[in-house]
Amino acid sequence: MPVKKQPVSVLVVIYNAALDVLLLERADHPGYWQSVTGSREGDEDLRATAIREVFEETGLEAGLYPLTDWQLQNSYEIYPHWRHRYPDGITQNTEHVFALQLPDRIPVTLSAREHLKFEWLPWQDAAQKVFSPSNRVAILSLPSRSLSC
Repeated sequence: MPVKKQPVSVLVVIYNAALDVLLLERADHPGYWQSVTGSREGDEDLRATAIREVFEETGLEAGLYPLTDWQLQNSYEIYPHWRHRYPDGITQNTEHVFALQLPDRIPVTLSAREHLKFEWLPWQDAAQKVFSPSNRVAILSLPSRSLSC
């Protein structure tokens, strides 16, 4: 039986100096686009979770680039069709927001079991394309939070 997910996750908005944002299309829900996301494993710290998830989902070494913990948490209800991944009775998740600035649009290597495609989009377009409200808010705040501003 697979290990159940912790209701503690990271959202990592990956962007470049032009504020283009990397989006990934979910394999389990085609048409659902998002930034890198994933649950904490064991007792790893949240920065380690962000670095691991970026590598697992994109092949990028997050430690080579500026990775910023925005010290922002979002609590939200887990979509019913994903609750089976969590321990019984868990309906809420706490998401911690990070941002990773790359020097340019860098090709990525997707995890085929997690994602179908990737796209680099201007931040305004990326915000409109993501399905998650918290992901949208994070992308919309990118101009005021980015290292390039």
